[in-house]
Amino acid sequence: MNSLMTLVFIMTPLFLGFAIRLPKAFLPWIDKGLAWLVYVILVLIGVSLSGVKSLGTQIGWVTLSAVLLFVLVLGANVLALMWFDRAHPWQRLKQVKRQLGKAQVSVSGSLQQISCVLIGLALGKAIPPAVLLLEASGTYALMLLVFLVGLQLRSSGITLRQVLINKRGVQTSVLVVFSALMAGLLFAALIPQVSWSQGLALASGFGWYSLSGIVMTEAYGPLWGSVALLNDLVREFFALAFIPLLMRNHPSAAVGVGGATSLDFTLPIIQSSGGLEVVPLAISFGFIINIIAPILMVMFTTFTF
Repeated sequence: MNSLMTLVFIMTPLFLGFAIRLPKAFLPWIDKGLAWLVYVILVLIGVSLSGVKSLGTQIGWVTLSAVLLFVLVLGANVLALMWFDRAHPWQRLKQVKRQLGKAQVSVSGSLQQISCVLIGLALGKAIPPAVLLLEASGTYALMLLVFLVGLQLRSSGITLRQVLINKRGVQTSVLVVFSALMAGLLFAALIPQVSWSQGLALASGFGWYSLSGIVMTEAYGPLWGSVALLNDLVREFFALAFIPLLMRNHPSAAVGVGGATSLDFTLPIIQSSGGLEVVPLAISFGFIINIIAPILMVMFTTFTF
């Protein structure tokens, strides 16, 4: 994935899916398909990781790089959005009792996702030829994933007009993207072997780990793919823990920490902690981030500077 064709490969399925409006009765099937496909992609990432020589000696480096990237990107996002909430306060949201059951299910899901990577790692070690199938399989799985996301967005009844008229959702998206890219440049400045474009690409996942993991793997190799995957996966854990805490005084920050998952994975947490009045903001923000994340990642991995 090192050419402009990558942008076509990713965005074409997205817009094709968005052009097809299925009855809402099909949404549960799309959701199930996405859930299973995410697991498949994570297994493929694990298989790719198994092909890295001296992996054991580099685990510490991968972890430290992912933690640094996470702190810089999410820190910049939170600071920018907390400033925005103070400078442009929203009406105080009603307090809704936190639903611990949903949070526990979400944490369980994140543990399952980590397990998929470990399963792929084990498969790659047990069946070395499987690594050779990764590139084609991963690309096709990614295209199918993006197509299903487009279907899901369109079939949910979301239109571009509904998104764009939510002023706060658009403002939140702009701040998250801008602050993340600034953090990506800082990450590149701190890590000598990372180019400016690579730093920007790594910062453009916005919590969409299944996409960032495989795009970064194909662009920069499995080690950097693992850094991107871990960075965006940790963002989910952070969102689950801190969305209810941030929602009281910083609703935009609460929605923003969820990144791309604010449209689906963390939406129940956002709704339960902020009430129905915050849902339009989450949907608008999540929709825009889901559209712009693949564009930015592919653009920055295509052009090197």
